[in-house]
Formats: sequence, structure tokens, C-alpha cells
Amino acid sequence: MRETGSALRQAETPKPYHHGNLSHALVLAGRRILEAFGPAALSLRAVAREAGVSPAAPYHHFKDKGELLDAVAKEGWHALGDMISEARAATTCPHETLTEIGVAYVKFARANPALYRIMYHMACDRESMPMDAKTDDSAWTHVAEAITKAGAADPHDEQDMALAHIALWSTAHGVAEMTAFKEFDGLKEAVGGEEAFVRALFKRINVWGSRGRGLNH
Repeated sequence: MRETGSALRQAETPKPYHHGNLSHALVLAGRRILEAFGPAALSLRAVAREAGVSPAAPYHHFKDKGELLDAVAKEGWHALGDMISEARAATTCPHETLTEIGVAYVKFARANPALYRIMYHMACDRESMPMDAKTDDSAWTHVAEAITKAGAADPHDEQDMALAHIALWSTAHGVAEMTAFKEFDGLKEAVGGEEAFVRALFKRINVWGSRGRGLNH
């Protein structure tokens, strides 16, 4: 949802950059612009104005808008990884962990719609998605570990793990898309709100349970 009048004026007011990592400050400025006004409003000049630096400053870090979008998308993957990490920490039950990861994913997508779109737009034509980085804190690693603990795939079978991974991301992506449908507003209210609605959906999807078993079995 786009921001209105006061937010528009706020985003147009430069936020002076004082110290620290200028590249990261520019990425955060880009994220603010992206969520407030959409990708069409995002430019190197716009992020310079938002960060309170000279129009030339961003060119020391990004050669063009494409590189800036890549950096903003990468920031999104890190933020999603943080939310998934928090979801894993919230429960000790392996099956419930998979459900909570799904809920966290949908909450992120719903809270950051423009960033979410850019993350996938910038990744769809690449040989590996940014979440593929096999670091300890990446979204990919967190999901892989949760899959293994829930017995949803054989960790020694690379193909089985890959298929399980894709199934989980696809499920979460689909639920995130469907949750936006106004048709379901009445059902959301009946079950206790959007988060309860999303959690109920994941608990009814067998792929989120152990191998060959749904969460309700």
C-alpha cells in the first residue's frame, strides 16, 4: 500500500547521513523509497536525496539502478532470514517450526510488498537465488535445518533436499499471494485474524509435515 501525504513529505525530506557505512545507508534509503512509492520512484538521485548526501555519492557504490536494486533485494533476503531465524527460535517442536517459518514468510511478504516483489524479480533469471548463500544465518540454511529436524527430507540426498526446499518456498509463496485476496476477509475474521488464518492454512498442508505425514496426523 502506498504511503499518503505526510509520508510523502517525510520521504522527500533528506535524512542527513552522518557516519558509518554509506553503501548500507543508501540501500536502506532505497528500501524506504521502494515501499513508499514503488520501483519507478527508485533512482540513484532519489536515494542520495533520501540519505542526505550529494547526487554523485551513490555512484561510488552502484554503477546504475540495476546494481542498487540488487543491493536492496539482498537486504530483503537478509531481513527475511532474520524473521525466519526468530520463527525457529519461537518453538522447539520440529513440525511447528516449519509452520512458524511459513507464517514468518507470509508476514514478511505482507509487510514489505514492494521489497518482496523486487527480491523475486531480481532473482528469477539467475542460476541461484540470493537465499542460496550457504551461510549460517541465511534463510536457506535456516529452512534446510528445519526440514532436516522435521524429517521432511533425507539430508544425505541432495535431490530430495532440493525438492523439499522448493516445495516449502513455493507453498509459502502461494499462501502469501492468496492471503491478499479480499474474498477471504470473512474467513480471516472468523478464525481470529490474518495470522491465525495463515497458520491454519499451513497446518493443513501436508508438505509442512514430516515425510508422508501431515501436521494433523
